[in-house]
Amino acid sequence: MTTHAISTTDFQFPGQTKVYHGKVRDVYTINDDILVAVATDRISAFDVILPRPIPFKGQVLNQLAEYFLGKTTDILPNWLISVPDPNVSIGHKLEPYKIEMVVRGGLVGHAAREYNDGKRELCGEVMPDGLQEYDMFPTPIITPSTKADAGHDEDISADKIIETGLATADEFAKLSDYALQLFARGQKLARERGLVLMDTKYEFGKNAGGDVYVIDEIHTPDSSRYFYADTYDAYIADRSQPLPRHLSKEFVREWLMERDFSGQTGQIVPEMTDEFVTQTSDRYIELFEQLSGQKFERPSDTIDPIERIKTNVNDALKGL
Repeated sequence: MTTHAISTTDFQFPGQTKVYHGKVRDVYTINDDILVAVATDRISAFDVILPRPIPFKGQVLNQLAEYFLGKTTDILPNWLISVPDPNVSIGHKLEPYKIEMVVRGGLVGHAAREYNDGKRELCGEVMPDGLQEYDMFPTPIITPSTKADAGHDEDISADKIIETGLATADEFAKLSDYALQLFARGQKLARERGLVLMDTKYEFGKNAGGDVYVIDEIHTPDSSRYFYADTYDAYIADRSQPLPRHLSKEFVREWLMERDFSGQTGQIVPEMTDEFVTQTSDRYIELFEQLSGQKFERPSDTIDPIERIKTNVNDALKGL
C-alpha cells in the first residue's frame, strides 16, 4: 500500500520560475502568473512534518478542495483553474494575505485548551463564561493566525493585523465577512452529509486590481475539524453519552500526544507503524466519501504517480 505514496516531488515544468516545498504541497510557479500545486502524501501535525507519508492523502485533500471550491463560487471567486491530476491543482498566482482566517464554531481544540486554562479571550474575541467543551459559541468567532513559512503559526488579533500592515481595516473586515460566509456554507454542506464542521481556516489572496480570492484548500480534513452529527448531537443533549466521534486529522494529533509528542523542542516523533499509516489512510478516504458523497477512486498500482503527474501537468500547461 505504501509503495506509491508521494513523499516529495522535484519537477521541472516548462516556464517554471520557482518551486516551494510546503508542509504538504509542492507549489511550482509557471511564468510568474500560474501555480501548479502538487498535493503530496506528506502529513504534518503540530507544524512538524511526520516521517512517513500517508497513501492517498494528497488525492483526498486535492479532490475535496476542488469539490468545496466548486460549492462556494457564488460567495467569492477562487484561485483554481483546473485539476489535471488527482493530486494536482493549477490556479492563478495571487498576492496572498500573510494570515490564516481561523473560524471557530465551538469550544474544541486550541480554544478549549485556552478556555480550560481560564482565558476568556482569544485573538481579541470573547469566549463567554459558562461553556463546556464541545458547546457551540453564540456565533462563530474569528481567531486569526500568522502564516508562518516555517515553524509555528501564531495567534494574532485583528488590531495587531491592522497595526502591522498585514491587512488594512477594510481588507480585514472583507476577509472576515467572506470567512464567515464560507464557514456557514461549510457547516450546511457538512450537516447535509451527517457531519458537524466545528472549526476551519481560510486563506485569501488578491489580484492586481485588489479583488479578493480564496486560495489554497477549504474544508479539508487537514484544515478543518469534523464530528459525526449523530454522536455530537447525542453528547450535547446528554453529557453522559460517549464523546462525539470526530472525522478529521485530530485523531493523528491525539495519537501523537498519547505518545508524548506535541511538537515541542527536544521531543521525538514516535514510530509510525504500518497499522497506523493504513488506519490514517483509511480515515482520510472515509472522510472524502462521507463529505462528498462520492466513491473514492484509487489510482492504478501499475502507474508511477510521479510520471503520471508529470504527463498530466505538461499536457495541461500546453492548453493555458
